[in-house]
Parts: sequence; structure tokens; C-alpha cells
Amino acid sequence: MDTDFDETYVLLLLADSNLPTGSFVASSGFESYGAHGFLSLPSIPSAGKGKTVTAGTIAFVQDSLHTYAQSALPFVSDAHRVVDAFKGKPETDHDATIKKLLELDELYETMTLNHVAKRASKAQGVALLTLYSKGFSCPSESNLSDEDPVSKSLTILIDRLKLMIRGEETHGHMPVCWGVLTSALGISLLRTQHLYLFLHARSILSSAVRLNTIGPYSAQQLLLHSVRPLVEEEASRNKDMCTGIFGDMHHNDAYDRPSTTWPLGEILAVRHDLQHSRIFNS
Repeated sequence: MDTDFDETYVLLLLADSNLPTGSFVASSGFESYGAHGFLSLPSIPSAGKGKTVTAGTIAFVQDSLHTYAQSALPFVSDAHRVVDAFKGKPETDHDATIKKLLELDELYETMTLNHVAKRASKAQGVALLTLYSKGFSCPSESNLSDEDPVSKSLTILIDRLKLMIRGEETHGHMPVCWGVLTSALGISLLRTQHLYLFLHARSILSSAVRLNTIGPYSAQQLLLHSVRPLVEEEASRNKDMCTGIFGDMHHNDAYDRPSTTWPLGEILAVRHDLQHSRIFNS
């Protein structure tokens, strides 16, 4: 079967909003951002209230995408590269690959600045690995159960990583687990990066709809016309970023290392649990 079709089909599955990954309960700080009054700031003096809220939503998506691409995408990319290297040599010792993934996971834990973001990232990370084991692996009663050696090795690797997360031997952050999942499913690195940022932006707009700050039609309009160039810009700008902990995997450039670029977003995210009422866990 055509390889491009295979990849596109898996991308459609991953883009399904019904995937049991836990993203439905995360707003990535948007709820706290609105509760602190930033959505209604008069950034456009002549605009009405509805237009001001829409502009505030776009501003949040833009700032959130930028800092997320800078801070999380390098971990997605490195985890994807680690598993790609493992797939090239499935006879490679699992311990070496697990060790690299744990190093990435620990570095992301260290660099994530607030407990709310850590909580959401861990919940969604282990959900992604569970999705692979229960949703994307071949069913035992299927005629497709005769997996090739690479698929079997990947299943063993992911199950082992998931058990380590359950046993609290590692954290299981979402960027690392997303890189592992997409590489295991055969998604290219560029499409992995692009889809990761798209899903982040779509999740924010979905949160805005449930918070009743914008309507569902407006959300789709923004996603197509306003958010699309933002996603494409960040994906293009940060496609070569890496964490730098694997010196043999990428060039040594300090500008291509992960960083947080939006301090205000971090402060508001930390204050999420201080709200008197809330519907999201981040």
C-alpha cells in the first residue's frame, strides 16, 4: 500500500478529538488567563467586546504556541529520533533506548516551571502510551496479529516505559511520549512536529468554546484562518531544535535549545488552582 496514504491515515486517527488522551480536561492555562481578565483587555480601542475577546484568544494562542514550540518541541523531536534509531536496529539493547528516553523525561521535568503544567503533561503522557498499547496495537484475535520483529520490539519498549511510569520510576511527560508514539506509528518527524502544535492550538480553542468565550463556528474560523499561519510559522522555525543532551544526534547550537518565552503564561498557569471555581485541571 502507498506509504503516504498509510501515514495520512494514521494522522487522521491521531487528529481525532475523541482519542482517550486526557486533553479534554486541559486548557493549557487559558482558563486562568481568562479568569484574570486578560481576554477582555482593550488591545483594540475601537473594537467591541466580542471582537476584543476574540483578539485576546488569538493573542493567547500565539503566545502559548510560541513558548510551547520552544520548550516542548525539542523533546518531541529528540524522543522521535531516539525511537527511530531503535527501529533501525531492533536488535539493539532496550536498556540503551530506555535510558535515553528517561534522560529526556527527567530534563523536561526539570525545565517545566510549574506544578500545574507538570500534572497535565504527566496525565496525557501515560495516556498516549496506553493508547498505543490498547488502541493502535494489533488485536490478539486479528489475522494481523503476526507482527514483524520491529513492531514486537516497539510494543515491548513502550510497555516497559509505561510500566516504569506507573511505578513512578520516571515521569512520563507528554512531549517525550508523543515523540515515542508517533515514531512507533511511522509518522515522519516533520509531520509529528506540525501535528503536535496543531493539536495544542486546537485544544486551546476547544477550551474557549467550553468556557463560552467564543462560539464553535468562531473557533473553526479562527483555526483555519488565524491559527493556521501561527502553527506553520512555529513548526517551520523550530523544526531543527533539540535538547542538546545527545551530542551525536544534532549540531551544537545554543540557539536551538529548549527555553520558556512567556513568563506571564507561566505565572497565570501556576495560579490555576487558586481559582474559586474551574472546569479544567490546567
